[in-house]
Amino acid sequence: MDKKEIGAKLRNLRGEKTLAEVSSAVGISISAITMYECGERVPRDEIKIKLAEYYGVSVESLFF
Repeated sequence: MDKKEIGAKLRNLRGEKTLAEVSSAVGISISAITMYECGERVPRDEIKIKLAEYYGVSVESLFF
């Protein structure tokens, strides 16, 4: 799956939550979340796990 598809999934999962809410819960910066959602970067494996847990989905379904 490419960066843009991952970004779209992350944006959809975030829904009405703010970037600040997600960044605080996951422990990463707002700018990092923005880059992931815009498809500019793909998170490291440890962040992939945290994001999947936060959104209640599997790592595989979110990133692969």
